[in-house]
Amino acid sequence: MLSLRPLAYEDLSVGMTEVFVKHVSSQDIVGFAEVSGDRNPIHLSEHFAAKTPFKTRIAHGLYTASLISAVLGTRLPGPGAVYLSQSLNFRAPVYIGDDIEVRVSVAELIGKGNRARLDCQCLVEGKVVLEGEAMVKVPARVDMDIPL
Repeated sequence: MLSLRPLAYEDLSVGMTEVFVKHVSSQDIVGFAEVSGDRNPIHLSEHFAAKTPFKTRIAHGLYTASLISAVLGTRLPGPGAVYLSQSLNFRAPVYIGDDIEVRVSVAELIGKGNRARLDCQCLVEGKVVLEGEAMVKVPARVDMDIPL
C-alpha cells in the first residue's frame, strides 16, 4: 500500500515522477471482479482463457488503470487531487504473476484552476502495457487541510 504524500499545486514541477510497482495476484483479479462486477471469464476461468489468444487468465484492463489512480490519489499529486479526465491506451495484456511498474510524471502545469496534466504509463518487464494522460485539479497550499 502506498503511503500518503500530499503535494500542493505549488509543490509540483514539470518532470516530477512517481513510480509504484505492484505484483498481480489471482486474489487481486478475483477481488477486482467482485468490486467492479466485471466477471468476464477471461479474467476468472483458466478453462475459458485457455481457448483465447492469451492462453491463460489476464488482468482486467481497468485493474491496471486503477493503479494509476492509486498513484494520483496517494503520491503524485496525492490526497486532495481530483480526477478531471483520463485517457487510456491498452498496448498489451497483463498476466497473473506480472509485476506492473506504474510511472506518473508531471507533463504540464496549468495555473488557471490549479490543474496538472500527467503522463501515465504501466510497464511489465520494461514493455508498455498501458499508457495515457490524466488531468487533475490540485489543491493550493492554502486550501490543504488533509488528515493523514
